[in-house]
Amino acid sequence: MSKGRAALAEATARLVRAGIDNAAGDALALMAHALDVPRHALRDALSQPLPPETAARFQAAVEARLDRQPVSQIIGFREFWKHRFRVTRDTLDPRPETETLVASALELPWASLLDLGTGTGAILLSLLAERPGTRGLGVDLSDAALEVARGNAAALGVTADFRHSDWFSAVADRFDLIVSNPPYIAVEEMAGLSPEVRDWEPRAALTDEGDGLGAYRAIAAGAVTHLTPGGWLAVEIGPTQGAAVSALFAREEMQDIAIRRDLDGRDRVVLARREA
Repeated sequence: MSKGRAALAEATARLVRAGIDNAAGDALALMAHALDVPRHALRDALSQPLPPETAARFQAAVEARLDRQPVSQIIGFREFWKHRFRVTRDTLDPRPETETLVASALELPWASLLDLGTGTGAILLSLLAERPGTRGLGVDLSDAALEVARGNAAALGVTADFRHSDWFSAVADRFDLIVSNPPYIAVEEMAGLSPEVRDWEPRAALTDEGDGLGAYRAIAAGAVTHLTPGGWLAVEIGPTQGAAVSALFAREEMQDIAIRRDLDGRDRVVLARREA
């Protein structure tokens, strides 16, 4: 049986040759997955020979990464905000920049929350976990994604409702806060995405097959009638969409429109408030 360290070095070299960013970090994550140990326990584990079944599991994971499958899909989860969320090919992979939306929402007053296009439920569940006693509904067009979100809620011990809905189509209630990370990539930009995103994540969660603003038009059109007086709307945007999305919200007579930047200094969130 080969030592884990040698297998790790060989896998890292293969990932580097394939042009994969963060090859060393990806190899470590895949090895921890194969060994079923946390990253901090890898040092001792790597000094030992790999059992055949572990070596086979690791090699299968490396081959999947060479096919450009995202690490989160291979290992089955993504760390986001303060929790671990299960991800599948049916859900958008929660990204660190989306934590800007969570942080922005936590600056606002709310006791009820609607998450449009909930996916894994990462935004909804992160927010509800921070505010015990609040209530939340996550909606999505994908039944497979809703199943993942329900499983994440159960795993975290967070109570939330989930419903199949095309934006507001199956939503009758009003909420203090509406959040969304909708598909905002223009169709002509899809070809330029990395294979990990373009080929492995659900296309409907990435693009509206148009100019990238279709979801914001639908959200803007329905927000006022689904917000309580004085309620807030907070959406993630692409870095160049701040002015366009702000204009859409202004047309619906939303107030206090503001843009928040992510940790890289890029426009990432647009906030707007319904008149009280």
